[in-house]
Amino acid sequence: MIDFSWPKAINTPQPQWVTANLSKEMRIELNSERLRSDTNFSRQFGAPYLDFRKILDLFDETGTTPPGIIKLEQEQFDRPVFTIAERPGFFFIPGALSMEDQFLWIKESLVTFPQPPNRTNHNAFYGSIHNLWSAAQNQKVLVEAGNLNAGVKSDSQSNTIIKGPNESSWVFMDEKDLKEKIAKPGFPLKTIAASMLLRKLRWATLGLQFDWSERNYDVSLPHAKIPDALSRLAKELAMPAMENAEFCAEAAIINYFASDDMLGGHLDDMEADLSKPIVSISLGCKAVFLLGGESRQDPPIAMFLRSGDAVLMSGPARQCFHGVPRIFTDPENCDVPAFQSKFLDSSEASFVDYIKGLRININIRQVY
Repeated sequence: MIDFSWPKAINTPQPQWVTANLSKEMRIELNSERLRSDTNFSRQFGAPYLDFRKILDLFDETGTTPPGIIKLEQEQFDRPVFTIAERPGFFFIPGALSMEDQFLWIKESLVTFPQPPNRTNHNAFYGSIHNLWSAAQNQKVLVEAGNLNAGVKSDSQSNTIIKGPNESSWVFMDEKDLKEKIAKPGFPLKTIAASMLLRKLRWATLGLQFDWSERNYDVSLPHAKIPDALSRLAKELAMPAMENAEFCAEAAIINYFASDDMLGGHLDDMEADLSKPIVSISLGCKAVFLLGGESRQDPPIAMFLRSGDAVLMSGPARQCFHGVPRIFTDPENCDVPAFQSKFLDSSEASFVDYIKGLRININIRQVY
């Protein structure tokens, strides 16, 4: 049986997105071929996981739920909602989003949400990057413009020279145009493909911007309000946890998980009112979600998160450690919806290809 204690997070000024510093044994098990099937996963972790899609099927067939799992009945909420008796304030909404809505928010997460003034993990080195998705699809290359001879022509799609830290300037260029340029004598030509930047995209922040080094919201940073459609969705999904109040979306973090990425056990406790829920939406590949207690020593409850599922954490659950130790990207277990069967337009194929091997998480917060 694996020691299922919480992994220690790396001490870093980056956001909650970290690759967990797991024990060697746990890392081996999490990446083992023995985790390729649901049955093996349950056996390896020594306890059954929760699969709320199957729990919903069971309830629809028999009207019953497993011990400790409660199905809520709410007249004004049209989706199934489950809670866990041992974790008050935690709500699981299986299949909260239709396939069409999932695909919409996948596209928004890749095209719109990384756009300035929203910040991403790339800001620290490259500054604000415009039109990253478009640049990647058109095989652009990001070039440090200061190291090029005169005559640098910026990308016609964005027409933007990016100001990075230390006043360095970056610009997207066509690869064929880049070959015609000659680096200044004595200066190496610094470049990175837009497709590589997209693969390395790990987080974007919307609305009020969080200062990861100070662990607080910096209202002085430029920001745009949460998009109206996302705000409406969060308000609707938050209803089971709000008790006659309305959720106001003021900030959001978009996490982009690749196959080997893990999110160590952590708390989301920097908002002013922890009675308000975090609204978390899963898109793309299936993941394992761990919900612990108020101490890292409390054994976590393991459950699956699939594309279209939503989770609410409010009140006491806001004080529970939680994390994501595993993303399933293999075709047998990733459980990505068959987007290709509904979205056949050539302009949408790139989004389908991207999400086949990754997971996106949108989590929305009320700060004040």
